[in-house]
Amino acid sequence: MEGSNTYLIRPHHQHKFKAAIVKECIHDILRERLSGLQYDPEGVPDLPRSLAESIKNKVKDVGFDKYKLVVQVVIGEQRGEGVKMSSRCFWDADTDSYAEDVFMNDSLFCAAAVFGCYYY
Repeated sequence: MEGSNTYLIRPHHQHKFKAAIVKECIHDILRERLSGLQYDPEGVPDLPRSLAESIKNKVKDVGFDKYKLVVQVVIGEQRGEGVKMSSRCFWDADTDSYAEDVFMNDSLFCAAAVFGCYYY
């Protein structure tokens, strides 16, 4: 039909943000980059940015084209203390989602989250 509106208000099921796939991407990057790493206060300031960029690129390669991705990475020294993190978002529960993963070793911990918000 000529001139028909092709604008999609919702993603097709196969193009929705899939938290399980994104969590696997996060898990792979964190294990690959942090296994065997010791906490170093001098090297930590650049590491979260680098990890966030790697995670974002890997998730983009999966093909969530119409999603705005927000990646948050926190790294801290493992000292036997507890850490609580939370975030709040205003989003469409039908299309938007998030995935998270945590890496820990004897020296450090790293929490990473990816938020996927559908571009209307």
